[in-house]
Amino acid sequence: MTEPRPRRIAHLDMDAFYASVELLRYPELRGKPVVIGGGRDAVPEMLPDGTRRFAKLRDYVGRGVVTTSTYEARALGVFSAMGMMKAAMLAPDAILLPTDFDSYRRYSRLFKEAVRSFTDQIEDRGIDEIYIDLTDVPGESREIGSRIKAAVQQATNLTCSIAIAPNKLLAKIGSELDKPDGLTILSVEDLESRIWPLAAKKVNGIGPRANERLASIGIGTVGELAAADPALLQEHFGRTYAEWLARIARGIDDRAVIVSSEPKSMSRETTFERDMHAIRDRAVLTPALTGLCERVAGDLQRKGYAGRTVGLKIKFADFRIVTRDLSLAEPVADTAAIRRAVSECLKRVTLDRRIRLIGVRVGSLEAASDGAPAAGPVQRELPFDR
Repeated sequence: MTEPRPRRIAHLDMDAFYASVELLRYPELRGKPVVIGGGRDAVPEMLPDGTRRFAKLRDYVGRGVVTTSTYEARALGVFSAMGMMKAAMLAPDAILLPTDFDSYRRYSRLFKEAVRSFTDQIEDRGIDEIYIDLTDVPGESREIGSRIKAAVQQATNLTCSIAIAPNKLLAKIGSELDKPDGLTILSVEDLESRIWPLAAKKVNGIGPRANERLASIGIGTVGELAAADPALLQEHFGRTYAEWLARIARGIDDRAVIVSSEPKSMSRETTFERDMHAIRDRAVLTPALTGLCERVAGDLQRKGYAGRTVGLKIKFADFRIVTRDLSLAEPVADTAAIRRAVSECLKRVTLDRRIRLIGVRVGSLEAASDGAPAAGPVQRELPFDR
């Protein structure tokens, strides 16, 4: 009997995707701190001499959140999902640009089509990242990775970072190790030298609150997590999460790359840098939830789906998770309808603790009709002050 080939899974992440697309449009901004997330007021003004006048982050007034930022802005502390007013305090001279989701979706299609010239074993994880099962693709890992990167750049004029590893967990971590424009090859033998020295929060699924709790028991790195007493982890995190922590610290992940042409649902979620108060942090929570609705609507429209069920997910500071769903008479795919349904779900949640994560999901999917309404900007307040 022929031995099965060792699994070879890649994670491809486009580098600062939205910002990089905007730099194709405005190449004069390369090397400068740029923040994406403004509205119509942030559209650059063309001057008589042919140059452009760009809005500055210092002039922003509103409740929006950062969609993304260039690496130069990240060096100043500005990251995705941060409140725009806080970002303005950190980087007042950063350039502010509006979002253009139509362009981002176009470039997303282009880079994914380029990867499909190598294999159709692709799991779509959103507009700017995918998993790729390369197990049956002939060739050496580094050579395949280089060819994929070259194909993506030729198709989009954008760079991406790829990690190839035995599983999705290590591939996801690896794609961040050599950003931007990185190509990282990892094996189980690299666990001790490349993964264990990393901060525990580098693992997808260990958010700020979990990281704080790990730090409180003397665990700061993945290696220290691997060496931790399982009973200690269970005492502080519960059995299920503790078992997961122990597995990921040892690089164990059996999840398959899921290739499906008929998704059951689409969702987006965000973990906050600090635990949010339902009333006092409404100025952050409201636009963050709006942004999630917009992103889910964009995913649905890009893939041609609408859904009859809208769901809200809230993870509180004590790690308790609450979900609420609303079934609709007609399928929806536009931001405003999703937002209204989320608002109804929110009314059924007791907001008596601080919030660390919120998520939005649309399920019971079906092919959208050609007449489905387009997404539009929505920024009404939601009842976080109930």
